[in-house]
Amino acid sequence: MSVPYRLAIVGYGIMGERLLRAAIDHAPDFVTVTGLWDPSADAMARLARDLPHVPRAASAAALLHDADVLYIASPPASHLGYAQAALDAGLAVFCEKPFSVDVAEAEGFLKHNGARAKRIAVNFPFASSLGVEQIRAWLGAGDLGVVQKLSIEIGFAHWPRPWQMDAVNWLDRREQGGFVREVGSHFLFLASRLGGPLLLHPGHGITYPEAGRSERGVSATLTAGALPLSLYGAVGETPKPDHNLFTVTAAHGSIRLRDWAEAERLDANGTWQPAPGAMPNEKARPLVLRRQLEKLGRLARNETESDFPLASAEEAFAVQRIVETLLKG
Repeated sequence: MSVPYRLAIVGYGIMGERLLRAAIDHAPDFVTVTGLWDPSADAMARLARDLPHVPRAASAAALLHDADVLYIASPPASHLGYAQAALDAGLAVFCEKPFSVDVAEAEGFLKHNGARAKRIAVNFPFASSLGVEQIRAWLGAGDLGVVQKLSIEIGFAHWPRPWQMDAVNWLDRREQGGFVREVGSHFLFLASRLGGPLLLHPGHGITYPEAGRSERGVSATLTAGALPLSLYGAVGETPKPDHNLFTVTAAHGSIRLRDWAEAERLDANGTWQPAPGAMPNEKARPLVLRRQLEKLGRLARNETESDFPLASAEEAFAVQRIVETLLKG
């Protein structure tokens, strides 16, 4: 029987709970949760009520004594502090996106840590997505011809989304929140993985109609490697709580990822057809989280990663640069 890697978690919000439950559901000889800490007494009380068998740490520092990996699921401004403490303690790091909200601070962090930063991965689930795997397979088959352009469309009935309202105090503030950081960054990461390094062109737009609140609209043109890339996002233009499209247009057809998970291909009649076995995000998410945990195990053991690895700190920082430039308008 293999020795499980030991996972500690900072933060018991939506993302912390999701990964915690995925780790609990995984084979215990693969990963074990050694502790969780959240600065909120309410969050810790909820953990004690919902999952009393999960060890509750007395502090973030206490998590570092009995773990191989620290998963950071706290608000963005705290990420680098926790990550530095984990690296200094010899742990690998799995960090929520965005990597940081301060570009200069993140750049200094990466320079300070040098090669140690390779022990950091950032939680962009598209690195383990079944839908993205299908998109890559279609592209690899070659019958679509040369890819001509990429586009990203994201929309929300309201921001934050209904399941995020407990975090409204930071998710709807310009300092750490907004949908470009929370959602747009995922698709920018995917564009960079499929196309190449991102370059933001002049003339992008960002709207802040409500004083003190996060953005309500964004539009931009970029390139991903040599590919033109368009980005459009808005709050209040769709009745859906969360709607998104990532479209790849090629010489002989188009394919897309719809609503996070479902790969679709445009047929000869102009109708989008789902890939065989395509499933909505609610069903796909547990499988993706399991894949993320398995890749994280390889990072924890310093093993060779897959051909589509977890997002590196460098990749996440490249996305962060674009996002923070967009948010400045």
